[in-house]
Amino acid sequence: MLTNRREIHIEFGDCDPGGIVYFPRYFEYFDACTNALFERAGLPKREMIARYGIAGIPMVETRARFIVPSQYGDKVVVETCVSEWGRSSFSVQHKLFRGDVLAAEGFEKRVWVVHASDGKSRYKGEAIPQEVKEKFASAKSSSAQQSHPTRTKRG
Repeated sequence: MLTNRREIHIEFGDCDPGGIVYFPRYFEYFDACTNALFERAGLPKREMIARYGIAGIPMVETRARFIVPSQYGDKVVVETCVSEWGRSSFSVQHKLFRGDVLAAEGFEKRVWVVHASDGKSRYKGEAIPQEVKEKFASAKSSSAQQSHPTRTKRG
C-alpha cells in the first residue's frame, strides 16, 4: 500500500488562543497530504484534471480523532494512504505523529467526479480508472521524511 510521509512545521497562525492547533487546520493539512499522496503516485492534480477530464476528487465524508495536542513550533509528520478503493469513491487515512506519538488521525471519503452533462447537476461520480489504482499499486512509498510546508491561503 502506497504511503506518503509529509513533515509539517506548526506555525503560530495555525494555533488558537490556547496555543494549540485550531482543529480546522488539521483538515487543511490532511487535504494537502492527500494531494501529496497523489503526486507520489505520479498523479499531480493538474495532470489528473487534464488527462482524465475530472472535475476533482471532493470529500463527501470526513472525520478526525484528536489524541494529543500539537502547538506552535512542533514538527509533525503525517502518514497518508488510500485505505480502500471503491468503484467511484475511495477512502484516505491520515496518521499525524508528534515524534513517535500518534497525535491525531483523519479519515476522508472522496469521490472521482466529472462535470455532469444532464443539465440537472453540476457533477456526477464516475468510475475511477484502473490505471489510477495501478499507479498506486506500483508506486514506492516514501521512506524518508519530506519537508513540504502546507501553507494555504486563508480568506
